[in-house]
Amino acid sequence: MTEIKFGTDGWRAGIAEGYTFENVRYCAQGTADYLLSEGVQAQGMVVGYDMRFRSEDFAKAVAEVLAGNGVKVYLAKAAAPTPVLSYSILPLKAAGGVWITASHNPPQDNGYKLRSSYAGAAAPETLTQVEQKIAIAQQEQRIAHLDYDAGVKQGMIQVFDPDPDYMQQLARLIDVQPIRDAGLKVMVDPMWGVGQSWFPRLLSGGKTVIKEIHNERNPIFPRMKRPEPIEDNLQDLLQGIPEWGADVGIATDGDADRVGLANEKGEFVNQLQVYALLAYYLLEVRGIRGPLVRTISTTVMANKLAQRYGVQVHETGVGFKYVAPEMLRVDAIMGGEESGGFAFRGHIPERDGILAGLYLLDLMVQTNKTPAVLLDHIYSLIGPHYYDRIDRQMEPDEKPEVLARVKAARPDTLAGLRVQEIDTRDGFRFVLEDGGWLLVRFSGTEPVIRVYCETTHQDKVQDLLHEGLRLAGLAVPA
Repeated sequence: MTEIKFGTDGWRAGIAEGYTFENVRYCAQGTADYLLSEGVQAQGMVVGYDMRFRSEDFAKAVAEVLAGNGVKVYLAKAAAPTPVLSYSILPLKAAGGVWITASHNPPQDNGYKLRSSYAGAAAPETLTQVEQKIAIAQQEQRIAHLDYDAGVKQGMIQVFDPDPDYMQQLARLIDVQPIRDAGLKVMVDPMWGVGQSWFPRLLSGGKTVIKEIHNERNPIFPRMKRPEPIEDNLQDLLQGIPEWGADVGIATDGDADRVGLANEKGEFVNQLQVYALLAYYLLEVRGIRGPLVRTISTTVMANKLAQRYGVQVHETGVGFKYVAPEMLRVDAIMGGEESGGFAFRGHIPERDGILAGLYLLDLMVQTNKTPAVLLDHIYSLIGPHYYDRIDRQMEPDEKPEVLARVKAARPDTLAGLRVQEIDTRDGFRFVLEDGGWLLVRFSGTEPVIRVYCETTHQDKVQDLLHEGLRLAGLAVPA
């Protein structure tokens, strides 16, 4: 029996290993049992999927189990971005949603994401209850089931198109006509995922030209390790920008809830810099005021911008299961995380790579500045910040020993910078004298340990990362 645990964002496992039809059906049964216990089964659930291997078949299996438990299912008619699916929960007044996606994970994985009625990641306490009900269903070997065709005929499974409602929502949030008319050359990399075709659909009909690459379904995600919009995986985009003469590059991950950015020189703009750009756009260009929410692995540039504009910053653990509830609690104008996921007030408390991409393009249009110039401008306001991350694969039996080593570490300095505080809310974050930080934590979605840092000293980035590896007892690159 596979123990099913929801990590940073859902349950993920290797296809045909832990991720089997049987286990996906147990997930659906546990979800149905939770809905029944809360008395919200009549509201129904949205079920959607991405372009990974057999995702549509796994989604259909979920629909059959939910329907077999008396839960009406709104099943997306085609693969769709996570933010598009999540938004559909609201007009349908559904109890939540299930998305079959492993987001940015390697191609051999698939996943099961659970969303709540507010269209954001289910809260940790909800996920704990669902996990318990999944375990009970496994112990009882109990899965209810209604054949797909019978479910459609009985009206328990309704196939629908989530795109129109989402398009209307975007129109309420941003006027894209200035972007269409700006005459930009935008190169877009949907990374073989469900973000393909969205920017051409939204921005065609004017002087701006959109060129997409990697815009077919290909579940092995060739020419990249995984559909995660970070520098290593975006080499075709970075090389293509100067070759084509593009003004900017936009990437979305496998389920299009994350955004990546490249400047006009074909240089990657890291995720912390993108957070600062988006915060500046909302605070300065749009003149909106309200709190910012960021995870502990996200930039302290947020705090410096917040101080400049007289707003607050709220920190959370890593993952939108923490960010979304906090955004709702404080009515934040934006929430973001280090992985390139951003959410915005007036929309849904859910990462949206499409809307974030549009906001970045609008920032360029409204300021008449390129991404490189914009970042230089922000640095002129709050000073430069530098960031990097190292990921290391870990065997499960290695974790306790590594965890114990990092937990016991009490360094006075790291790379010559005084350690002012050790934050253990989610991993081990060493807060440094320059306001920067070093974070060592285990991924919540895959067997990986991550070492991250941000500092105002460019020459200390690699030294800090190596210090983090040493704290964990891991080998340092030569």
